[in-house]
Amino acid sequence: MPSGKVWMGWWGDFGGPKQKGIVQYSLSPFQQKAMGDAFSSYLFNGYRRIVAQVPYFAIPFGFGYGIYTWANSYGAYLESKEGHYATAEKEAAAAHHAE
Repeated sequence: MPSGKVWMGWWGDFGGPKQKGIVQYSLSPFQQKAMGDAFSSYLFNGYRRIVAQVPYFAIPFGFGYGIYTWANSYGAYLESKEGHYATAEKEAAAAHHAE
Protein backbone atom coordinates (compact mmCIF):
# COMPACT_ATOMS: atom_id res chain seq x y z
CA MET A 1 0.00 0.00 0.00
CA PRO A 2 1.27 3.48 -0.83
CA SER A 3 2.13 5.54 2.19
CA GLY A 4 1.91 9.36 2.20
CA LYS A 5 3.56 11.69 -0.29
CA VAL A 6 6.89 10.41 -1.51
CA TRP A 7 9.22 12.43 -3.73
CA MET A 8 9.81 10.38 -6.86
CA GLY A 9 12.49 12.63 -8.31
CA TRP A 10 12.72 15.24 -11.00
CA TRP A 11 11.38 14.62 -14.51
CA GLY A 12 13.37 11.84 -16.17
CA ASP A 13 15.00 10.82 -12.90
CA PHE A 14 12.42 8.58 -11.25
CA GLY A 15 14.94 6.08 -9.96
CA GLY A 16 14.44 3.52 -12.73
CA PRO A 17 17.22 1.59 -14.46
CA LYS A 18 19.89 3.61 -16.24
CA GLN A 19 19.19 4.19 -19.92
CA LYS A 20 21.68 2.85 -22.41
CA GLY A 21 22.80 4.34 -25.71
CA ILE A 22 22.14 7.97 -24.80
CA VAL A 23 25.24 10.11 -25.06
CA GLN A 24 25.22 13.80 -24.27
CA TYR A 25 28.06 16.12 -25.12
CA SER A 26 28.54 19.61 -23.83
CA LEU A 27 31.12 22.33 -23.98
CA SER A 28 32.27 24.38 -21.06
CA PRO A 29 30.86 27.92 -21.05
CA PHE A 30 34.45 29.13 -20.85
CA GLN A 31 35.22 27.36 -24.15
CA GLN A 32 32.24 28.69 -26.08
CA LYS A 33 32.10 31.89 -28.10
CA ALA A 34 28.51 33.08 -28.16
CA MET A 35 28.74 34.91 -31.48
CA GLY A 36 32.15 33.59 -32.46
CA ASP A 37 33.16 35.02 -35.81
CA ALA A 38 29.58 35.75 -36.84
CA PHE A 39 30.15 39.26 -38.13
CA SER A 40 33.56 38.80 -39.71
CA SER A 41 32.61 35.54 -41.40
CA TYR A 42 29.36 37.05 -42.68
CA LEU A 43 31.28 39.70 -44.57
CA PHE A 44 32.66 37.04 -46.89
CA ASN A 45 30.20 34.16 -46.68
CA GLY A 46 27.13 36.42 -46.70
CA TYR A 47 28.47 38.35 -49.67
CA ARG A 48 29.09 35.09 -51.55
CA ARG A 49 25.57 33.83 -50.78
CA ILE A 50 23.90 37.09 -51.83
CA VAL A 51 25.89 37.28 -55.07
CA ALA A 52 24.88 33.69 -55.85
CA GLN A 53 21.19 34.71 -55.58
CA VAL A 54 21.47 37.86 -57.76
CA PRO A 55 20.26 36.21 -61.01
CA TYR A 56 17.12 35.00 -59.24
CA PHE A 57 15.99 38.44 -58.12
CA ALA A 58 17.81 40.96 -60.34
CA ILE A 59 16.56 39.64 -63.70
CA PRO A 60 12.85 39.51 -62.74
CA PHE A 61 13.20 42.88 -60.99
CA GLY A 62 14.80 44.43 -64.07
CA PHE A 63 12.12 42.95 -66.33
CA GLY A 64 9.33 44.24 -64.07
CA TYR A 65 10.93 47.68 -63.78
CA GLY A 66 11.22 47.85 -67.57
CA ILE A 67 7.51 47.08 -67.97
CA TYR A 68 6.68 49.60 -65.25
CA THR A 69 8.63 52.44 -66.87
CA TRP A 70 7.27 51.60 -70.33
CA ALA A 71 3.68 51.58 -69.04
CA ASN A 72 4.14 54.89 -67.25
CA SER A 73 5.62 56.58 -70.31
CA TYR A 74 2.95 55.10 -72.60
CA GLY A 75 0.21 56.18 -70.20
CA ALA A 76 1.65 59.69 -70.08
CA TYR A 77 1.72 59.74 -73.89
CA LEU A 78 -1.92 58.62 -74.12
CA GLU A 79 -2.95 61.37 -71.69
CA SER A 80 -1.02 64.05 -73.61
CA LYS A 81 -2.40 66.28 -76.34
CA GLU A 82 -0.44 64.33 -78.95
CA GLY A 83 -1.76 61.00 -77.61
CA HIS A 84 -5.37 62.23 -77.67
CA TYR A 85 -4.94 63.37 -81.25
CA ALA A 86 -3.39 60.02 -82.32
CA THR A 87 -6.14 58.05 -80.58
CA ALA A 88 -8.85 60.16 -82.21
CA GLU A 89 -7.26 59.60 -85.64
CA LYS A 90 -7.15 55.81 -85.06
CA GLU A 91 -10.78 55.73 -83.96
CA ALA A 92 -11.86 57.81 -86.94
CA ALA A 93 -9.94 55.57 -89.34
CA ALA A 94 -11.42 52.44 -87.75
CA ALA A 95 -14.94 53.88 -88.00
CA HIS A 96 -14.34 54.82 -91.63
CA HIS A 97 -13.14 51.28 -92.48
CA ALA A 98 -16.06 49.72 -90.66
CA GLU A 99 -18.56 51.36 -92.99
